[in-house]
Amino acid sequence: MRKFIIATVAIAALTGVAACQKPAEKAADSQAEAIQAQGEANAEKLEADAKTTEAHADAASDQAQAQGEATADSMRAAADQTKENANAQADAVKDAAKH
Repeated sequence: MRKFIIATVAIAALTGVAACQKPAEKAADSQAEAIQAQGEANAEKLEADAKTTEAHADAASDQAQAQGEATADSMRAAADQTKENANAQADAVKDAAKH
C-alpha cells in the first residue's frame, strides 16, 4: 500500500508539473512570438529608413552633379569669353599698329 501511495503521489506530482509546464510553455511561446514580431517590425523600420536614406543620398548626389555641371558650364562660358576678349584685344593692337 505504501508503494501505491508513493506511486500515486509521484504521478500526481508529475501531472502537476506537466500541467504547469503547459501554461509556461504557452507563455514562452507567446513571448517568443512577441519577440519575433517586434524583431520583424524593427527590421522593417530599419529597411524603410535605409531606403529613405538611400533616396536622400541619390537626391543629394543628383543635386551635386547638377550643381557641378552648372559650375563647369559657367567656367566653360567664362573661358570662351576670356578667349574672345583676348582675341579682340589682340586684333585692336594689330589695328592700332597699322594706323
